[in-house]
Amino acid sequence: MKLLKRIVVVVLLLIIAFVANIFITTGYFRTIENKFEDDIVKKIKISGAEDITISQIDSFAIISATARKTIPRTQNEEGGLYYLDLKKPAYTPIPLTTDLKIPFAPHGISMLKTDNIYTIMAVNHTLTGHSIEVFKLNGKNLVHQKTLVHPSIVSPNDIVLIDKNRFYVTNDHKYEKGLGRLAEDYGGLAVSNVVYFDGENYTEVAKGIAYANGINYDTKRKLLFVASPRNFLVKVYARNDDGTLNFIENIDCNTGVDNIEFDTEGNLWIGAHPNLLRFAAYAKGSKETSPSEIIKINYRSKGDYSIEQIYIEDGSAMSGATVAAPFGNLILTGNVMDASFLILERTY
Repeated sequence: MKLLKRIVVVVLLLIIAFVANIFITTGYFRTIENKFEDDIVKKIKISGAEDITISQIDSFAIISATARKTIPRTQNEEGGLYYLDLKKPAYTPIPLTTDLKIPFAPHGISMLKTDNIYTIMAVNHTLTGHSIEVFKLNGKNLVHQKTLVHPSIVSPNDIVLIDKNRFYVTNDHKYEKGLGRLAEDYGGLAVSNVVYFDGENYTEVAKGIAYANGINYDTKRKLLFVASPRNFLVKVYARNDDGTLNFIENIDCNTGVDNIEFDTEGNLWIGAHPNLLRFAAYAKGSKETSPSEIIKINYRSKGDYSIEQIYIEDGSAMSGATVAAPFGNLILTGNVMDASFLILERTY
């Protein structure tokens, strides 16, 4: 009988430790004090503007948006890509995919200019499966080129182009449902990965990541950055000529980092979820708001970096920030499920 009691006590202690770890490692106890000293230039009514990328050369943004109801989704959702001219202060988005003939609910996107034509790739989620949609953008004319599917793309989140044929894509889960997915979401099970497509073959090049999310590549330094929001980390890799990766280090960001964008100086700008449990409740529809955060990382070399908190608020202005795309003094910040996204302006 004493042995049974001891076993019960040990099991209860393990359960308590497991639950406590979930609350601690997801930012549940973090205090949110609103911080942003400048202006909201405009609130643009596009639902679920989850990813935004900017052409610094040609001064425009592409917005990937899907009108999400709940996460995980229970019905086929609709979305699109939008063009936003940043030279015109009206900031009027132009829909680019209204005539697309395939089901389209875009998530992460990447854009690259070659020979005066932009290649755009978008992660696409439908109830029938996941794909990568490939487009060409000439001016404001977007043409769908092809659809890419592969067994290794099991739960794609974000993508980054290396050239018009090669890319990296993150899988944010290994398991799409069941106890495995529960262990990933709440237990922090680190089994998601990064897959590289070299134009012909798909290869796993990084693994053991807790919810691999945003991804971006610094061409000058040949560094790949991957967001792991479940562990509050940005993971840094050196890219080899054959596309393989060498892990360098983890950057502890103290927040649930999402999509990664660069400014003209190579700094990382990241939309983030400071309280992941609150965000999960918001995504399921049981909470009306979820806090938003923006951080900036100046990464110089291994062990030599600084993190600046640019913006944080309780979700009243915009819930569930996923991206912060800088353009001069402007910051375009999107989200998962809100009906609008924000253009912010820094005055210092």
